[in-house]
Amino acid sequence: MEIKKTDTAVVFIDPQNDVLSERGANWDAVGESVTENRTVENMERIFEAAKAGGYEVFISPHYFYPTDNGWRMNGPLETSELETHTFARTGQLDLTGFRNSGADWLDRFKPYIEDGRTVVASPHKVFGPETNDLVLQLRKRGIQRIILGGMLANMCVESHMRHLIEEGFEVAVVRDATAGPRHPVWGDGYQAAIINYRFFAHALLSTDEVLVRMHTEELAAGT
Repeated sequence: MEIKKTDTAVVFIDPQNDVLSERGANWDAVGESVTENRTVENMERIFEAAKAGGYEVFISPHYFYPTDNGWRMNGPLETSELETHTFARTGQLDLTGFRNSGADWLDRFKPYIEDGRTVVASPHKVFGPETNDLVLQLRKRGIQRIILGGMLANMCVESHMRHLIEEGFEVAVVRDATAGPRHPVWGDGYQAAIINYRFFAHALLSTDEVLVRMHTEELAAGT
């Protein structure tokens, strides 16, 4: 898969405190994987390179509002998220208590996300982008190829990868810019995701490999 800033974008899923911060609601489940992969550090390296190189950056966030508690059917992961108040906000039009909450961005990502140029899509409500406007935002900017990372590897990231491929995009997943949960019964979500990325993604790259390709493209473009 070629990486060219004219039609390649960085897409990060759920770069939020509840899944990336030690004080997040899900740290017990994901902390070891985040730490081992240096997920936060690698996401920041890609943010920095994308901004420096003129690549477009998109965020697909996950929010739950009080009205979502009225859902009458949920899978085990949805049930757990609602019980732990993961990504909880006070309302669609209400930012009371949002800053530095579990639903907010990790502090070190805020300069990149809140720079007035990053596109923050509407929230996806389960795992994939079928319920938000990410695809529309990508299409409107002529994006054809995606560098994909974020959280969680076997849930929202994999669901986004699958749907974006079905929509006709080329997708490169960054294997150390994501992480997954470890469950004593269900297993290691990160390892499960890596297996599926190998089957489906157009490329499975490390952060170092992504940065080399982005830099090579910049040199070829004379920037």
